[in-house]
Amino acid sequence: MPDPTDQTDPISRISTPPARVLVIDDEPQIRKFLDISLRAQGYQVGLAANGEEGLVSLATQGADLVILDIGLPDKDGHEVLGELRQWSQVPVIMLTVRAGEAEKVAALDAGANDYVTKPFGVQELMARVRALLRQHAAEGNETLPVFDDGNLRIDLSRREVHLAGEPVSLTRKEYTLLALLLHHAGRVVTQPQLLKEVWGPTHQHDTHYLRILVGKLRQKLGDEAATPKYIATEPGVGLRFLSAGH
Repeated sequence: MPDPTDQTDPISRISTPPARVLVIDDEPQIRKFLDISLRAQGYQVGLAANGEEGLVSLATQGADLVILDIGLPDKDGHEVLGELRQWSQVPVIMLTVRAGEAEKVAALDAGANDYVTKPFGVQELMARVRALLRQHAAEGNETLPVFDDGNLRIDLSRREVHLAGEPVSLTRKEYTLLALLLHHAGRVVTQPQLLKEVWGPTHQHDTHYLRILVGKLRQKLGDEAATPKYIATEPGVGLRFLSAGH
C-alpha cells in the first residue's frame, strides 16, 4: 500500500471541526493504516473492532462517514448496515474482499453509498471519502447541484445543460438519467435503482434500455465509455457520475 502520510492529494477544504470518520474493521493492521491515512488528510477518526462496538460509537459519538468492513467477527457487515440504516443516513463505504458483482449490488441496494475491494489503494479510498462528504453536505443544501468543469455545465435548478458554451438538447429520459447521476455524484447508482427511477418499477430488469440511453447521453456530452470524463460504468453494478477530483 502507498505511504499513508503522503500529502500529494489532500482534501480540498476541511470544515471546522473537521469531519469525523468511523472505521469498523476487525483487522488491527487495517484500522491502524486507515487511522494514520485519514488523520494525515485532516479528519478526526473513530475506531471499532466489531459491529456492536461500531454501532455504539456511532450512536454515542456520531460520525460524518463510516467505513464498514463486511467480514466482522460478531455481525456481518450487511447486518450492521441494516441496523444502522434504521436510524442514521450517514454515508457508508463498505470494505470487502468479495469482488463479485452480486455482493456489490446487494451492499448498495441495502443502503451503502459506495464500496472498495481489498486490497485497496489509499488515494482511491480518500477520493471516495471526499466525494461522499461533498455529496452529503450538498444534500443538506436546499439548492439543486450545479456541475461546471469549464466544458460541461449542468444546472439542475434551471434544467439547463451546456457543452462548450452551447446548449445540449436532451430527451426527458436522458435528462432524468443525467440529473439522477449528478444528484449522487461520486457514488455508484445501481442498475435496478436507475431503471426504477427512469422507467418505473416494472422495468427493473430491462438493462438494455439503460445501455441504449446512456450511450445516447454519452454521445451528446462528448463522453466515451472506454475513457469516461463524466459517466463511468461499474460493470454489472451500475453507473457513477465522476465528480471533480474523483
